[in-house]
Amino acid sequence: MRMRKKKNCAARIERCGDIRITDPENYKGKWNEVFGNDNPIHVEIGCGKGSFIVGMAKMYPDVNFIAIEKVEDVIVMAMEKAIGNEIENVRFMDLDAERIEEFFEKGEIQRIYLNFSDPWKKGKQAKRRLTHKNFLDRYKKVLNSGDYIWFKTDNQKLFEFSLNSFCAEGFKLRNITLDLHNSDFEGNVITEYEQRFMDLGQPIYRLEATF
Repeated sequence: MRMRKKKNCAARIERCGDIRITDPENYKGKWNEVFGNDNPIHVEIGCGKGSFIVGMAKMYPDVNFIAIEKVEDVIVMAMEKAIGNEIENVRFMDLDAERIEEFFEKGEIQRIYLNFSDPWKKGKQAKRRLTHKNFLDRYKKVLNSGDYIWFKTDNQKLFEFSLNSFCAEGFKLRNITLDLHNSDFEGNVITEYEQRFMDLGQPIYRLEATF
C-alpha cells in the first residue's frame, strides 16, 4: 500500500536541514569535512524512524553515522528524533541505496547495517533485496576487506536467502543467530520493527558478514 504523503512533510524536512545531506556525491572521499573529524563511518541502509541509528550514535559518540532512507515521510521522523536527542554524530540522506558507490570512496565506510529490510517476497523482486548479489557488489566498492555488514531480520526466508547470497559472493560469516534475543550477543539496539516482533514473540535472525 502506498504511503500517503503528510501535508507538512516538506516543512518538517526543511527544519532538519542541518543534518540532512542532499548532495552526497559532492562529499565522496571527504566525509570527514562533513563531520569535522576522522572518526570511522558506519552507514545504515533503510533507517526507518531512526531508533537504531539514534541509539547507536548515543552509544558510540566516537563513530560517525549516516542513515539512508528513501521514504521522506519516514526519514523526517528519524531526523526529528536525532535533533530531539541532540545527536551530533549522525547525518541523513533521503536517497536510494542503489547509488551508494556514487557517495563513498572505497574504504570510506567501515560498517553497513541492514535492519529489517523489505523482503520483497516475490521471486521476480529478488533483485530489490538489499542482500542480493547486485547490492553486495556495491557494498564491496565502499567497504574494505575485513569490514563488516551487520544484518538482522524477522523474515526467515529472507534470512535464508541472505545466507546463501553472502556465501555465494565469498563473504565470511560470524555471530549467526536464529533467535537474537535469546542469544549471548551484547549491545543490540532495538528498532521499532524489532520491538513489535519481540512483543509478538517472533524470533529475530542476525549475522555479520565480511569479505
